[in-house]
Amino acid sequence: MRGAALAVAVFGLMLAGQTFAWGAGGVVKVRIGGDQRTTRVVVELDRSATGKVLGDDPGKVVLALNGVGSESMRGRGQGLVREWSAEGAGQARVKLAVSRPVTVKRRFLLPPGDGVSVYRYVMDLEATGEAVPASTAPARTTRAADRHGRRIIVVDAGHGGHDPGAQGANNHEKALTLAAARALKARLERTGRYTVVLTRSDDTYVGLERRVAIARQADADLFISLHADSVGDSSLRGASVYTLSERGAERAARRFAGENWVHDGSLGRDPVVTRILLDLTQRATTNRSAVFARVLLDQIADDTLLLNRSHRDAGFAVLLAPDVPAVLLEMGFITNPQDERALADPRRRERLVGGIADAVDAYFAEGGQYAGLTGGL
Repeated sequence: MRGAALAVAVFGLMLAGQTFAWGAGGVVKVRIGGDQRTTRVVVELDRSATGKVLGDDPGKVVLALNGVGSESMRGRGQGLVREWSAEGAGQARVKLAVSRPVTVKRRFLLPPGDGVSVYRYVMDLEATGEAVPASTAPARTTRAADRHGRRIIVVDAGHGGHDPGAQGANNHEKALTLAAARALKARLERTGRYTVVLTRSDDTYVGLERRVAIARQADADLFISLHADSVGDSSLRGASVYTLSERGAERAARRFAGENWVHDGSLGRDPVVTRILLDLTQRATTNRSAVFARVLLDQIADDTLLLNRSHRDAGFAVLLAPDVPAVLLEMGFITNPQDERALADPRRRERLVGGIADAVDAYFAEGGQYAGLTGGL
């Protein structure tokens, strides 16, 4: 563990590209990426074609491609698309069975270029109606379905080993973050709703890129990095939450655009489609991170003093994963005597991690309205 090109509302987007069988006709391959809010369909063609959307069935989208054919092909869907099929001589028809009513926001044809030898007919779908009830919906292809309903949360204890972090009067930051991470792991796992992965479970050093890699390799639904702030003014106290800044997002785009960053390797060597889907995913991830940050601040505010500007942004390396919503929580100032005592007190720590756990619950609650997922916990 897991947009300037597209002005689409992608608050709930989680991306997992799908690649399917090669065909002998004009239709070469179908790729789908998205979630229950926005989904992109890319039909690869061996020649140019014009397209038209047929019919008004709310459960199906039919794309007719004039001038190309397709042998019989079919596959599993992703996001708003439950499954798809393609067939037809002279006029290929790509049929998409959708999980809720949708509108086709845009359609366009990309010619070969940038090292890509095929034409790509791109169609963006956006949800307009309610999801199919869980009792009648097909098996979901989102991350959570593969985990039997348990979300994967990566908790990152800042610093460690030869990197002690900030120094308080009586404590090192690395010790306080590890204690909080262990407590949060125990609190979340007691619910039975989460699998929690720690980036470090003892006093060892873990590089920043490795922490991001752990989250993506775990296919995490959420990444929470725990830290203790420091400043020269010992009177300053309070918690704050950081999400990725715009400059940090640009850095992440440069970092991941050059590699095959989708785990299943399905995007192949198509740099244009890869970058479009990366932009979509990164924009959605940034939105999700911001939502969780707001929920988190709401949940901890009763027991934890917050800075006046408590939601901030920065380009911290641990926030760079394009496909994992992430926040960095500064739990308080280790350089402030009151904050340091609170961070070192097991009872106060339990109240803080209880607030964090409540925020995680709220984020995934109500059918995943915060996280952009269908289905509850």
